[in-house]
Amino acid sequence: MTDTTFDRAFGPRAWLAEKIFLGMPLGAYLRSLLTPANALVALILVPGIPAVIYRFVYGIGAASNLTQANPWGLWIGLDVMSGVALAAGGFTIATLVHVLGLRAYQPIVRPAILTGFLGYLFVVIGLMADLGRPWKLPVPMVYSFGTGSVMFEVGWCVALYLTVLALEFSPAAFEWLGLRKLREWALKLTLALTILGLCLSTLHQSSLGALFLMMPHRVHPLWYSGFLPIFFFVSAIAAGIAMVIVESALSHHAFGSRVAAGSHAQLDTITLGLARAGALVLFAYFFLRLQGLVDGGRFDLLNTPYGYWFLFELLGFVLAPAVLFGLASRQRRPVLARWVAGWTVLGIVVNRLNLSVITFNWNAAERYLPSAMEILISATIITIGVMAFRWIVNRMPVLRDDPAFPPAH
Repeated sequence: MTDTTFDRAFGPRAWLAEKIFLGMPLGAYLRSLLTPANALVALILVPGIPAVIYRFVYGIGAASNLTQANPWGLWIGLDVMSGVALAAGGFTIATLVHVLGLRAYQPIVRPAILTGFLGYLFVVIGLMADLGRPWKLPVPMVYSFGTGSVMFEVGWCVALYLTVLALEFSPAAFEWLGLRKLREWALKLTLALTILGLCLSTLHQSSLGALFLMMPHRVHPLWYSGFLPIFFFVSAIAAGIAMVIVESALSHHAFGSRVAAGSHAQLDTITLGLARAGALVLFAYFFLRLQGLVDGGRFDLLNTPYGYWFLFELLGFVLAPAVLFGLASRQRRPVLARWVAGWTVLGIVVNRLNLSVITFNWNAAERYLPSAMEILISATIITIGVMAFRWIVNRMPVLRDDPAFPPAH
């Protein structure tokens, strides 16, 4: 085989049919898209894409309920804060396999990295929806170079880590394209990229928490703590583990034909191992949050509506899944572990929304509620991300090795 799929025996038309249209003629491929799932996607995207255009044409004030008093809303809390945390599975699993040498988790490295890459890519898109003027996004990263701004550090780390994730996933893309030499070159960078990704993730995951340290007057005292950077980093690891469990389960169900034979039993073993790790991380996170509560000393606020919600988050979304993850691992119940992982993912989203939306400006007279267009734009961004994941998995060797190439171990 040559170093490129564009050779005389495999011209552009055949390449499109094989690589893009899944081996079908264009008409058959278009007919295959007429499914209930795609109909649901269309229900979101048909109004959603015009809503995105409307936001950029008429401005943030016309599309959202954000104000000078409430400058952060759903796009920051869900698309950015939650998205960055849930995309942490990429560096978590890559570190387990390539740095710690836990080769049993090799089958889920590529899906985890793809989820991380798309997660960060659509975090940037969500951030552009909030900031506007996307063509000026790189300007602060250059104009403010050398400053001590937390956002400057987050911007550079996210941009660099997005590049690292693209390079980490590139061997799968090169296999799809038949580019052997480039694949070999990319594989040689695996360890260095993994270590760099771990360093960058440690920096920006914690720095997102550090943003709130500058706003003690806006963050509710029960959620405010000097340990917020540590909370964000540790909870991101838990989020990454949980998200990988959820994504793996959904992928094996939705893309059964793309999964290697016998991998379902292997996935159960991997899921139980991740559940054990999730239990340890969540228990650590729970006791860190308790330390933050003690350090803040505002026990009087626990007997208030916000206090009840704080306790529900801490006990229901942190302690309960920690215990259930341990139970699932000990009793070897992968199905329970998957349900608990879904609950953990929800809990991380709730935590990020609590900090940036729900309890943000908790004592202000003006309260924020997202507009219908904000919700629609967020749903559109998430839907396009899911569709991009599906498109890639259906074409590239993500859930199983390409038999034309040696295993990328």
